[in-house]
Amino acid sequence: MLDTRNIVNRKLRIGLIVNPFSGIGGALALKGSDGADIRARALNAGARKNAIPRTITALEKICEYSDAFEILTVAGDMGESSCQQLGLACTIVYCANEAQTEAHDTIEATCELLKQKIDILVFAGGDGTARNIFTADLEQIPVLGIPTGCKIHSGVYAITPQAAGDLLVKILKGELVSLMSAEVRDIDEEKFRKGVVVAKYFGEMMVPADLAYIQAVKSGGKEQDELVLLDIADEVKTLMDDNADVYFVMGSGSTVDAVMGELQLNNTLLGIDIVFKGEVLANDVNSEQLKSFTKAKRCKLIITAIGGQGHIFGRGNQQLSPDFIKGLDRSDIIIVATKNKLKALANNGFIADTGDPELDASLAGPISVITGYNDKVLYFVRG
Repeated sequence: MLDTRNIVNRKLRIGLIVNPFSGIGGALALKGSDGADIRARALNAGARKNAIPRTITALEKICEYSDAFEILTVAGDMGESSCQQLGLACTIVYCANEAQTEAHDTIEATCELLKQKIDILVFAGGDGTARNIFTADLEQIPVLGIPTGCKIHSGVYAITPQAAGDLLVKILKGELVSLMSAEVRDIDEEKFRKGVVVAKYFGEMMVPADLAYIQAVKSGGKEQDELVLLDIADEVKTLMDDNADVYFVMGSGSTVDAVMGELQLNNTLLGIDIVFKGEVLANDVNSEQLKSFTKAKRCKLIITAIGGQGHIFGRGNQQLSPDFIKGLDRSDIIIVATKNKLKALANNGFIADTGDPELDASLAGPISVITGYNDKVLYFVRG
């Protein structure tokens, strides 16, 4: 149990670490951010660093409670910058030697924060960041991840930056917050770029146990409802035939992959493809290529919920930028999923985490889902 009653007697000591390069390869279809060469490629191609804005989205929720906590963090973009932009006071306990920080900086910063007797460690990143922090041996110090990475298979992250902020508010208000053990997982990025997902278990860390805010570990399993997928593929083919002049943007995931397979179209399992008049125009496009291909054209987007969390945007498909999504009518966002997959979400709804809160809010509400041939159900996107 995280004893939030201590806030009455002293300030909550929040450790903060931001991986500023987390997620930098997502929009460019690089499928990860690990390695200096990948980060350099992304930066040279004009990639945006979104980790700090997403950290700010989480932390701005707690600004009004600033008298109840103190933040201990890392100099520069590894934490200090986010606090400065929000006007939050912070104490610097570690300073990286290079502007392009590496895994060892995360590990060393975590060790320094642990020496300061923090109550909770909040960190922004992806699976690689979680793995690095786990290496520092936190023992029973609870952690809370702000999701900013391209790939998130670990269960130590909140489902969105906003959810991370909401959880911190509950703690600061002195609400009873239980703890649970959550898995740290990471995948082989080289295999990931070849369309193979191999998520390895590294261990567990303690997280606040509110499942409304903390994500489930990705299933990683292949879709088993093969006959149903055939029916879904037939429905998508009919949709394509009825909209011959429409460009179809095919999203990531095993369900969309199965549909493309049945249509006998070359597909990128973990990327974004473009189909027009029954032919693949481009495979594995990044966000800029997607905008270039679809500019001033009528488009429909075919997507599915990724993994077991219910994300339709923000997990494995960052190539679908907010600008692109805003250019679509909501009716042109076509979700495909088996009913078993929907049942597994346990009435929690789909999650839109585009990085644009206003866009996420506009996507909330009931939405039609193709679950078979001439078979649809009404589900909902969480607000």
